[in-house]
Amino acid sequence: MVRIKKLILDTADFHPLHKMWVNLAESLSKEYGVELEVKKEDYLFAISYGDKDDIGMAWLPQLFAELEDGRILLVMSQYPFDPSTTKPSEELALNEAKKKLEEIQK
Repeated sequence: MVRIKKLILDTADFHPLHKMWVNLAESLSKEYGVELEVKKEDYLFAISYGDKDDIGMAWLPQLFAELEDGRILLVMSQYPFDPSTTKPSEELALNEAKKKLEEIQK
């Protein structure tokens, strides 16, 4: 079983959902009992470990997990929207991130 050492949120203050990403990362950090590192506009980090567009540029925010063995894996790169309201959904985001973290720890 792989253990998560810490969560890493690479974000940008100007992003409209910045606070929602921070709340998500803080909630997950508390629930899983791991450290949270918040990076501000570290595009090199996001390009190295995260999702990129078709010309190789990363976007922010993105959430990552650093494992005890040093690997860094992407947890989430797009905040989910509720299809019925077309608004960002904290519940869907939390469920999606938890599902990914559980997959990582298997």
